[in-house]
Amino acid sequence: MSKQDKQNAQPEIPEQEAQAAAAAAEKELPPEDRKAEEAAEIFTLTREQMEKMEGLAKSLAEEHDQYLRLAAEYDNYRKRTAKEKESIYADAKIDTIKGMLPVYDNLERGLAQFGAGDDDPHKKGLEMIFTQFKESLTKLGVTPIDCLGKEFDPERHNAVMHVEDESCGENTVVEVLQQGFMLGEKVLRFAIVKVAN
Repeated sequence: MSKQDKQNAQPEIPEQEAQAAAAAAEKELPPEDRKAEEAAEIFTLTREQMEKMEGLAKSLAEEHDQYLRLAAEYDNYRKRTAKEKESIYADAKIDTIKGMLPVYDNLERGLAQFGAGDDDPHKKGLEMIFTQFKESLTKLGVTPIDCLGKEFDPERHNAVMHVEDESCGENTVVEVLQQGFMLGEKVLRFAIVKVAN
């Protein structure tokens, strides 16, 4: 090449300058065109790579399925244990209250020994204890079964005596021999009653 050809020829651009020029040209493109240009990249995969990718996708799907099953199983376990705890607490509460009911009966019998107009200090003390005991049962959610003068209900009453009395209606409870109790809607102890007619 002659000297003049060399002068007329374009000077060679170093590689760094070429990259900078490409980056500047890329900045000038709007974002939509850049995304389209990036998405237009094409990859060629071999059969082995495709099989490997399919195997990995299948493995990922299996792991995801196992994770969902494990999460559902844990949720069921959590609900079941919460229900069991509530059941254990309710059963323990019922057993404790049933053990205290004979004390109620004895306090009631003790008060029945005194006359109505009796001002004995022992009676007053026993009344105070009995009132406090009833309040404790009420705080626990225990309610006495109201049955005197009501119709006999075999789901709440246990009839041990039967009398004929024309002044009372049919199947009417005329006397409560032992008080019955309920905890919510559950019968703790049936009321032992005398039924008329």
